[in-house]
Amino acid sequence: MGFFYFYPMDIRQYLDSTYLKTAAQAGLTKAENTAVVKGFVQEAIDEKFKLIMIRPDMVEMAREIINAANSKVTIGTVIDFPNGNSTLEEKLKEAAQAIEDGADDLDYVVDYEAFKAGEIDLVKKQVLEGTRLGLAHNKIVKWIIEVAALNEHQIVQLSALIKNVVMAHFKEDQYANVFVKSSTGFYQTQGGLPNGATVPAIKLMIENSFPLPVKAAGGVRTYDEALEMIALGVKRIGTSSAKAIANGEISKNEY
Repeated sequence: MGFFYFYPMDIRQYLDSTYLKTAAQAGLTKAENTAVVKGFVQEAIDEKFKLIMIRPDMVEMAREIINAANSKVTIGTVIDFPNGNSTLEEKLKEAAQAIEDGADDLDYVVDYEAFKAGEIDLVKKQVLEGTRLGLAHNKIVKWIIEVAALNEHQIVQLSALIKNVVMAHFKEDQYANVFVKSSTGFYQTQGGLPNGATVPAIKLMIENSFPLPVKAAGGVRTYDEALEMIALGVKRIGTSSAKAIANGEISKNEY
């Protein structure tokens, strides 16, 4: 029986189709990379994915395309990506611009290195103010903790920190709009270790961030892996292979 129970679900509504490479990272010209983003946006519209996740400088263009298509696809973007080590003021400025450009979801990278260094008050302030800005504009907020940079104890602690800040400062009906997210997909690991979501990490996140929802990002490359994550309890899955996963194909993409 196993996962058969989940099979009839519309898995597309769990999938945040993701393209976060800069032109330089993709080995493309700026125009070529913009064309790739346009393709991802159109695919998200055609496939009825939950969301398209793109860099901040692409949000305004994506909003125009989605509005013109009268589509329900939402737009997510990343804030202080991929390292999360900008100042709070810089984070908030970038988020405010993304809101103005038409983003629906703000995926902040938490300053996980500051957290690891014991700068807990700094991290709490980031989470509070970044979440407050997003929720004040009726946006979904996600906090990327970068599990590949953390040990198990740190995953537990940082997931709980985000939960505790949100529960202390926001109303219960807002909890569903603040996610803890696993990964950027850009963290450089050693020895071929995974840099995205793993089952052990996601279990720890879900156990310690509840009642906040969890997004598994990176490393989910097949329909069965997506079902496994959904069975664990994740509410969103970030992947650059959304169409392949939805169609039951195996992706060779890294994210």
